[in-house]
Amino acid sequence: MRKTVVFVAAAVIGATALAAPATAQSSSPAAPAPAGSVQLNVNTAINQSLVDKYVRDAPNVALAKCEGASPKFSSPALDFANYTPGPFMGADANISADATLKPGTAAGEYPLTVTCGGQTYTTKFTVPAAQVAKVPSGAAKAGDGSMAG
Repeated sequence: MRKTVVFVAAAVIGATALAAPATAQSSSPAAPAPAGSVQLNVNTAINQSLVDKYVRDAPNVALAKCEGASPKFSSPALDFANYTPGPFMGADANISADATLKPGTAAGEYPLTVTCGGQTYTTKFTVPAAQVAKVPSGAAKAGDGSMAG
């Protein structure tokens, strides 16, 4: 009986010694939370260069990854509507909003910010120059017969 008690005691001490490192590992500090992010548009199979570029005459979407209540996008060049929770295909984000260019915004680089849970994340995006929208008067038009002799 004495050998059995010694064996059981040794087994308990050994199990405790093995469990101690596991306990120490589990009580180590948690990994830091992933940082948030913000971007304008996502890359697509059709266009691989859309991120942080405003696309004229097409839908544009602000996307963010952040934690906290009431996320809010802001930019001096954009208005935001239709906030939608994610996830989103092709983007590491959990919130999005439709982004429209404010009238009279010139071509250039602008900040895009999202604020949520007391944290703020910022990126920059570009707005291209507007294309000529009006055909000059007197210009030939394909198919209208003006070139026929």
